[in-house]
Amino acid sequence: MTSPVPPSPVLPGTVRERLDQKKMNKIAFASVIGTTVEWYDLFVFGTASALVFNKIFFPGFDPIVGTMLAFGTFASAYVARMVGAIVFGHFGDRLGRKSMLLVSLLTMGAATFAIGLLPDYGAIGIMAPLLLLLLRVIQGLALGGEWGGAVLMTVEHAPTARRGFFGSLVQVGVPAGTLIANVAFLLVASSVSEDALHSWGWRVPFLASVLLVAVGIYIRLNIEETPSFQAVKARGAKAKIPFAALMAKYWKQVVLGGVATLSTGSTFTLLVASGVSYGKKTLGHSETLMLWVVLAACALGLVLIPFFGRLSDKYGRKPIIYAGVAAEALLAFPMFWLMDTKSVALLFVAYLAMMTAFCANYGPIATFLAELFGSKVRYSGLSVAYMLSGLLGSAATPFITTWLLGLTGQSSSIAWYILAAAGLSLIALFILGETRYGNIDAVDEAPAARQEA
Repeated sequence: MTSPVPPSPVLPGTVRERLDQKKMNKIAFASVIGTTVEWYDLFVFGTASALVFNKIFFPGFDPIVGTMLAFGTFASAYVARMVGAIVFGHFGDRLGRKSMLLVSLLTMGAATFAIGLLPDYGAIGIMAPLLLLLLRVIQGLALGGEWGGAVLMTVEHAPTARRGFFGSLVQVGVPAGTLIANVAFLLVASSVSEDALHSWGWRVPFLASVLLVAVGIYIRLNIEETPSFQAVKARGAKAKIPFAALMAKYWKQVVLGGVATLSTGSTFTLLVASGVSYGKKTLGHSETLMLWVVLAACALGLVLIPFFGRLSDKYGRKPIIYAGVAAEALLAFPMFWLMDTKSVALLFVAYLAMMTAFCANYGPIATFLAELFGSKVRYSGLSVAYMLSGLLGSAATPFITTWLLGLTGQSSSIAWYILAAAGLSLIALFILGETRYGNIDAVDEAPAARQEA
């Protein structure tokens, strides 16, 4: 009888074995909690922009102009996110993933809490929107560094056959954070008068974020550094200037990865910001109803995002993402046809259908982007590519859709915009290769293709 072959030892300077299931679950939970907090902070601002900020920070303007200015402040964070991706990516590739996650969470929490204390235009005049813009930029800087680190914490720890699933769990933070943000606004809006909402009620969701931040920091203090970064550190392979090394060898992946992810930002921002504004101002629905619609869509996302992440482990990242982007394109016009009926039931159908398409796209995309880069510049590459997609998609969507609607008065103009974003993403995705094969711990090459970083 042949004796069993002992497992290969883990030699000094090499990557240690993957975590057991219990520790892997702990890592995933820590990433989801922290990311939920970050996206809560980001999207509570988006909801406030659609419902309140145009009145209290930009009064005296035409309603459409006021909304566009509020969304312009909303968009400013996306420029800051790109800067944050570069800065946090640099230190994440040099010092490690864990430390950057803690710094980014603290920064985001402080900025969000400060927004809740900010005097409005009636109290301090033009300084109110200027300070709002400053705090929004700080939020963007923080998120630019947080998301990439959270993804790498799960993807670089995960078993090879389950990277898509664990990477998608981080993506759950987006609908989870948005759901909590909308619940907070729903509770406030249903508990106080409209005057009270505009005078002090809107501040409550911002101030309450300090509790979520405290929980996130406590959990993240007890997680381990990733094996991929440990391998980079053990080999002395850290890039001196990670962003320069990234752009020297991976600029195509950065640009194409950003464009491939473009439609996720456009679609989700349509659902949680532009769609809320359209439903309220154009269709005459109440603020409470629109918040309930978004809440239902986000609840569905909590289930479907990991489902599609798991499918990407079985069938590949690209086929699932392809299906999601194509579905977003196909639903662009039907979504507005359903909404324009002003039927509450069909409004829910429209949102849930588009959310399903979004989840197929968004679930595997984090792991897909992470696998495009070698581990010594992966924090920078993943963060910059994703924040580029936000700059191209999420930042522009509320402004462009509000402008198109004011210009044409036709919801079809917004549908054409979503269709165009999906088309660009499909082209970029077609050019990029499948990424689920290969060694995620490779220091000087991407799992998807052999090339030095």
